[in-house]
Amino acid sequence: MTSTGSCHCGRIAFEVEGAPDALTACNCSICRRKGTLMWFVPRDALRLKTPAADMATYTFNKHVIRHHFCPVCGIHPFGEGRLPNGAEMAAINVRCLDGVDIDALPVRHYDGQAL
Repeated sequence: MTSTGSCHCGRIAFEVEGAPDALTACNCSICRRKGTLMWFVPRDALRLKTPAADMATYTFNKHVIRHHFCPVCGIHPFGEGRLPNGAEMAAINVRCLDGVDIDALPVRHYDGQAL
């Protein structure tokens, strides 16, 4: 199954292989402010449908996660980084996916503030 998503204005559009079965809510300083609900996938499961140059990127703290956002509408559709084992991953903001019933999915709470 392929899921589709975008920022609000559509400048950043993407496809991701699979469908979320669980979400992660993090309380770190950036996730808490954005209200992001994440679905982690291998990076090669994510395909941009628009040019990467259309995205802006923000990093902070240890600068290991690239938080991508739209410079036009400000929405954060996904981030990229590496798992502790070194594998490349993408953290999809499920709120940006089309047709997902967020209320039907379990949410795991992650204490990112403690890092």
